[in-house]
Amino acid sequence: MEVEIKAWLYDVLNAIHEIESFTTDLKEDFKAFQNDLKTRRAVERNIEIIGEAMNRVLQRIEINNFSNARKIVDTRNRIIHGYDSVSDEIVWSIVIVHLPILKIETEILLSEH
Repeated sequence: MEVEIKAWLYDVLNAIHEIESFTTDLKEDFKAFQNDLKTRRAVERNIEIIGEAMNRVLQRIEINNFSNARKIVDTRNRIIHGYDSVSDEIVWSIVIVHLPILKIETEILLSEH
């Protein structure tokens, strides 16, 4: 695996770890997340980073290891370009449901190379 691709995958993991650290105290409490503007913005920023890193990886190699690779990039684009149509519910579901899966998929891919 190319060094740049590995670096982008580590960017994905680092962004996930940051999101986890920002949301640990919320204990899966959507209302607490929704009422915390700083945390929402920090999570959104890290989702942007994840989407951009994934986009760069996808431009270089074809990956079947990620169940939602294209959706990750689409989400990044929506947060950046359609910021007024991004709901807190969608962002929260990404944090609770999708990021744990992405974390595992990324760790597996990195461990294989």
